[in-house]
Amino acid sequence: MSSTLNLAAEQAKDLARDLTAARGTDYYLLNDLLTDSEREIRDRVRSFVDAEVLPIINDYWERAEFPFELVPKLARLGVVGGPITGYGCPGLSRLAQGMVTLELSRGDGSVNTFLGVQTGLAMGSINLLGSAEQKQRWLPGMARLELVGAFALTEPDHGSDSVALETTARRSGDHWVLNGAKRWIGNGSIAHVVVVWARDEADGKVKGFVVEREGEGFDSSYPEGYTAELITGKIGKRAIWQPDIVLDDVRVPEANRLANANGFRDVSRVLTATRGGASWEAAGHAVAAYEAALTYATNRQQFGKPIASYQLVQGKLATMLAETTTIQLMCFRMAQLQEQGRLTGPMASLAKMHTARAARSVCAQARDILGGNGLLLDFHVARHMTDMEVVHTYEGTDSIQSLIIGRDVTGISAFD
Repeated sequence: MSSTLNLAAEQAKDLARDLTAARGTDYYLLNDLLTDSEREIRDRVRSFVDAEVLPIINDYWERAEFPFELVPKLARLGVVGGPITGYGCPGLSRLAQGMVTLELSRGDGSVNTFLGVQTGLAMGSINLLGSAEQKQRWLPGMARLELVGAFALTEPDHGSDSVALETTARRSGDHWVLNGAKRWIGNGSIAHVVVVWARDEADGKVKGFVVEREGEGFDSSYPEGYTAELITGKIGKRAIWQPDIVLDDVRVPEANRLANANGFRDVSRVLTATRGGASWEAAGHAVAAYEAALTYATNRQQFGKPIASYQLVQGKLATMLAETTTIQLMCFRMAQLQEQGRLTGPMASLAKMHTARAARSVCAQARDILGGNGLLLDFHVARHMTDMEVVHTYEGTDSIQSLIIGRDVTGISAFD
């Protein structure tokens, strides 16, 4: 028994070592479409993932703990803030930002979610909807990861229909009083800057408010009435903390109301700007799972030869490569359209629907190729497979994306 366990451990080490060299997923030579700058950014993040994320993430994932040790290292990568220009942000192209997301997800979905919430949702809200003073107040510290951000929109009773949110905001002198509950709020228990969306009791419009922690560091306190309780028992994204949040008469200064957020259409502007991130994450999980399966299949011996020599395995690998390639092609084109200002909501929905479906299938087939070893964290595939269950649901479920596309192509809405 011990010899069998030792053999499995050695195989896992070999796989981890070989994965850093297995880069055979650019089947249609998309690397040629990157500029030198975009290629350098991709390689920088890839090296970070290989050196800093992969050696430690399985342990954090299994313990469902957030890897705080990676935060200062992520800050030094120089990619926080992504496409935002100024305020210490890198002003990346949409393709470069896609590369950042793909490579981080290739390492781990939780780490990617942490940075995605920071860059796209929290910083994106402030950049799109904040005043000049608000941008200057928060964005530079967030770009340095001295301030961690969160985005509180989803509620216990409102996910896909987030437009119907019930959290309220009431004006009281030079403050606003927030009451309600939020759910699945990534970074919501550690963030220094929490963008909370609430409905103004006076005019019924949805507005954005920044709830700030009092003091510095991750041990500083939240305002009175703000409580966050971690959601436990997750089968995916276990290394990112996503709490339930309760707002009980939380007082927020008028100066912390996002100056240019005055209706749910402004929330939609933020979501539209960040919608492509889930597709790029799906690409990262698919690439990681395919590379793991290919590496394993060429090394795993059964019946006296590598399992990659069997037709059934080769058929699966060919299908996985085709799916992974279509995901990448869709993401590249989506980034080009977004850079040109031509990406529509339904276009983004089509990308999310297809890439999530395809990547989910790739991860499942990779687990099948690895057999029993595919169930072990040491072989990495199980983590990507369960994380894809999360990606398949968030940023708009498969059903909702299909209805958005259906409305666009038929002109008939199947939902209000």
